Amino acid sequence: MALAETTPSAGINPDVLRNHLSGFLSAHIQAGQTLLAAFSGGLDSRVLLELLAEARKKHNFILQAMYVHHGLSYNADAWAGFCQQVCERLGVLFTCCRVDVDQDSGKGIEAAAREARYQALFSSSADHIMLAHHQDDQAETLLLQLLRGAGSKGLAAMAMQDAERRLLRPLLDVARADLLSFARQLDLQWIEDESNLDLSYDRNYCRHQLLPYMEQRFPAVKRTFARSAVHLAEAADLLDDLAQIDAKQALVNNQLDIAVLAQLSSPRSRNLLRWWLSLNQLPLPSATRIQEMLQQLLVARPGSQLKVLVAGNAWLRRYQGWACIEIAGQVNDAIALQWQGEEELVLPNNGRLLFSRQMGRGLALERLATKTLTVRHRSGGERFKPDAHRPTRTLRHLYQESRVPPWQRECLPLLYSGDQLLIVPGIGVACEFQAMKNEMGLVVEWEPLA
Repeated sequence: MALAETTPSAGINPDVLRNHLSGFLSAHIQAGQTLLAAFSGGLDSRVLLELLAEARKKHNFILQAMYVHHGLSYNADAWAGFCQQVCERLGVLFTCCRVDVDQDSGKGIEAAAREARYQALFSSSADHIMLAHHQDDQAETLLLQLLRGAGSKGLAAMAMQDAERRLLRPLLDVARADLLSFARQLDLQWIEDESNLDLSYDRNYCRHQLLPYMEQRFPAVKRTFARSAVHLAEAADLLDDLAQIDAKQALVNNQLDIAVLAQLSSPRSRNLLRWWLSLNQLPLPSATRIQEMLQQLLVARPGSQLKVLVAGNAWLRRYQGWACIEIAGQVNDAIALQWQGEEELVLPNNGRLLFSRQMGRGLALERLATKTLTVRHRSGGERFKPDAHRPTRTLRHLYQESRVPPWQRECLPLLYSGDQLLIVPGIGVACEFQAMKNEMGLVVEWEPLA
């Protein structure tokens, strides 16, 4: 294992970085929260861990560190030991998480290792995950995305805060040279990963070949690339805002109205389709693929069985003039679960049911002989009467009226008392069991898997 040299050198005043981190923490965390530092032992994460350890007392947070052991280098065990020793000296709770990297996934080792690393970090219950990405990383990411022909979201590169995934990057606007200066002035030691010199990796090629060459003519290229990434992030946010405006007219029950799509300009309709797929946590197709999907949705004849693969087991479908998403194989086995008063009931491979009590709405529990409800899937031939002024009809006809596509119907949970069907989420409650204005009712909502 090679430790980096720590020859003292003049450079940034260490207090500048300390103050920078302190300001960031004041804006993004609360006292008493737990922060998990992703700690590889390299220069960047070593500096971040040192800064966080110093800031604990002032900002009153709990600091932990995780080393993700990929097993890709013969030095990995030694690196884990080094990281543990550093954490012991700093009084930081340390975890070494071993992961398996799927080298045959087709994504490449870099991407597969990154995915495994994030999965390990997300397994933590920490309030925030602290990453040591810096300005040079941001520039490299932007350049890589440009070379791959990415859209605005890809070109936005990394964000300082990703609240949905609990990620914070407090050093994103700090140059690597400043981190190196800080480490040398404090006489820190860190690991040099030999793979960082392997030019067969795209990022290393950009770092050691392309960007240094560009810096000869444009000395501030890393800083300006990072600034461009910020501008592109703002543009991507505006496109999301526009998509949400269009979705108010087009999106109903997670289905897109194709007539509204057809009225939008081509860029806006592609933007809305892309945003909707992202909302359903699906990988974003290429621009060419998005255009193909849109074209097929718009030109398909009424009643046609359009089925276009999005990714994995997710398919784009068209039903009664609406674009829908089918997750194939979502339900494999019949279910027979009992609800016994909990607020949430998780369904195997099929989302969850949410239960709440509201006056004058839902199912009147007091009219039931037993408070136990059973959750099942369809078996076929069910009949249901949610409206006292209309006759009892088959569930199939009720689903058709509500635009529930045929491929989704077998996934929908039904709630019974004994053999009596009482609640069909999204359709209603059996009319004779509906809560009156003065009765407390049980409201049941189904949240399917995205």
